Amino acid sequence: MLTVGRALLLRGGTPRVLLLACAEDLECTPGFQQKVFYIEQPFEFTEDQPILNLVFDDCKGNNKLNFEVSNPDFKVEHDGSLVALKNVSEAGRALFVHARSEHAEDMAEILIVGADEKHDALKEIFKIEGNLGIPRQKRAILATPILIPENQRPPFPRSVGKVIRSEGTEGAKFRLSGKGVDQDPKGIFRINEISGDVSVTRPLDREAIANYELEVEVTDLSGKIIDGPVRLDISVIDQNDNRPMFKEGPYVGHVMEGSPTGTTVMRMTAFDADDPSTDNALLRYNILKQTPTKPSPNMFYIDPEKGDIVTVVSPVLLDRETMETPKYELVIEAKDMGGHDVGLTGTATATILIDDKNDHPPEFTKKEFQATVKEGVTGVIVNLTVGDRDDPATGAWRAVYTIINGNPGQSFEIHTNPQTNEGMLSVVKPLDYEISAFHTLLIKVENEDPLIPDIAYGPSSTATVQITVEDVNEGPVFHPNPMTVTKQENIPIGSIVLTVNATDPDTLQHQTIRYSVYKDPASWLEINPTNGTVATTAVLDRESPHVQDNKYTALFLAIDSGNPPATGTGTLHITLEDVNDNVPSLYPTLAKVCDDAKDLRVVVLGASDKDLHPNTDPFKFELSKQSGPEKLWRINKLNNTHAQVVLLQNLKKANYNIPISVTDSGKPPLTNNTELKLQVCSCKKSRMDCSASDALHISMTLILLSLFSLFCL
Repeated sequence: MLTVGRALLLRGGTPRVLLLACAEDLECTPGFQQKVFYIEQPFEFTEDQPILNLVFDDCKGNNKLNFEVSNPDFKVEHDGSLVALKNVSEAGRALFVHARSEHAEDMAEILIVGADEKHDALKEIFKIEGNLGIPRQKRAILATPILIPENQRPPFPRSVGKVIRSEGTEGAKFRLSGKGVDQDPKGIFRINEISGDVSVTRPLDREAIANYELEVEVTDLSGKIIDGPVRLDISVIDQNDNRPMFKEGPYVGHVMEGSPTGTTVMRMTAFDADDPSTDNALLRYNILKQTPTKPSPNMFYIDPEKGDIVTVVSPVLLDRETMETPKYELVIEAKDMGGHDVGLTGTATATILIDDKNDHPPEFTKKEFQATVKEGVTGVIVNLTVGDRDDPATGAWRAVYTIINGNPGQSFEIHTNPQTNEGMLSVVKPLDYEISAFHTLLIKVENEDPLIPDIAYGPSSTATVQITVEDVNEGPVFHPNPMTVTKQENIPIGSIVLTVNATDPDTLQHQTIRYSVYKDPASWLEINPTNGTVATTAVLDRESPHVQDNKYTALFLAIDSGNPPATGTGTLHITLEDVNDNVPSLYPTLAKVCDDAKDLRVVVLGASDKDLHPNTDPFKFELSKQSGPEKLWRINKLNNTHAQVVLLQNLKKANYNIPISVTDSGKPPLTNNTELKLQVCSCKKSRMDCSASDALHISMTLILLSLFSLFCL
């Protein structure tokens, strides 16, 4: 008789086997006669106490039978008794027992459940579509769940289970379907249609597919289903075939120097693709190697379960400035099977950097620095050097310099060279030897980052700089500069413009000064080389192109008698006042008209004057006396700057000169007598012909439009 059951370990330690189903005696099936057990978790599994009995039969005498248990805290005796190797309180959630003889091998699963899970386990056993496939109602097909270890070795195919039909029908056949049979991945399982033996055709990989849900049917010879379908569950039992892997690298951690013992640096986490509910994926961590090994070969510790790396040395040893290098490399090992020797391992490198804190103040390399600078010169005069034992890549090393005394005129500045950390002392305002030949500066140096509380800046963080100013021959200085005067244009040649004044700043040197003209664009001026008197050598003209905005500019030199001589430059601005020295000009000077024109307004004349108001408009326009008894034209004033010439009658085709005078409003006024050339032309078919009078061939329409536009001004 075949017995299918489950065992529950009672609190007294005695296993109870529940008989769930019976069938007629069948031929021997190699393997475990019962493949799944449920055990209630006791307070503790006592050492050497039998827990349950496993029955394995290879149907050929069990020669060289051997058992392996997935949890190293347990073993199976040769008679199939499962016992604990030590007192165990935490055994995990599942055990797997692998049995192998010369002729067969199989896997049994032992599930450990809590007291509150026992009822659910029994419900699972007895449910209608349970893992055993045993319904409460009568069913002819018995499809017991099959457990198959992954990575089995050949030969294949190999039998892994059997489907039973209690009611025989002549010619009935078993048919298997589902994922792994007729659905991808196809062809993994097959069934003997007569005997119901289920076989696997190749090794399985739990990490690819952990469970297969198949269906078994019974058909007659024509293929008609006569029983089923019934679900057949196949579970792939995990083997420890995956090494732990560190996937999140590179792993870099930082810890501040002087950190207390037990400071967490970083966490290392590995991944194992095996079943997380088994010891195959139960990882433990260990440090295999530390580089370098000083000041201690065991600077760090890793929590074997969490993977947290912490410091284990005292804060005194965790001193960045005394270490060979601030970088440590740890080879971290992750081992499955809870860290036991049989476990598989994976390794990764953790890089730990000891970060600097500002526990060393910067110190000057000497108490006093010397510098020499010529007066009148700016720029860097000395580099101040300091030492700092902190990390050059941090604000704990970078220096900040401050002048705390000796710089009332703000003539000096100091900046930090970012590459060398030196203080670059510069003169930013030229120094004057005659005012002070020596300067003494007091300078302090600090870090960008504040010092830690128990460290302070000392006397070595201050220094003095002695600066000597060298005298140089400085050029004379004009007072004031620039110089400004106002003169009328057209003043007589030889007129005095002004007398310049230049002094030598080298008061300790008795030197003479000579003057000369440096730039005189219009060549209007000269200067007395001894007393600096500037006079005119030509008539000043406000209307000259060298005058901009009524202002004429010239440059003069003052040269001392030093060796070598020094030169100073002075600028003179002469503002020129206008006088009425320009007659007004008239435009245009040519006009044309048709000999039969109806509009006898010939042209609008305009006047302009280079002078300034009031020496310009309003202008007075007049005609000179006309020859002959008959007057031919007249001039009419339009506004202050324009007048219009009008013919009094049509004229014959010829050239005429009309004398006109225009007078400005200056005092005294200036008059310009000029002539307007008038061409009288013949006009036919909208074309003007002035050939007989040397006129240009211009469109009549254009002339009329021009006259109209001029009239509208």
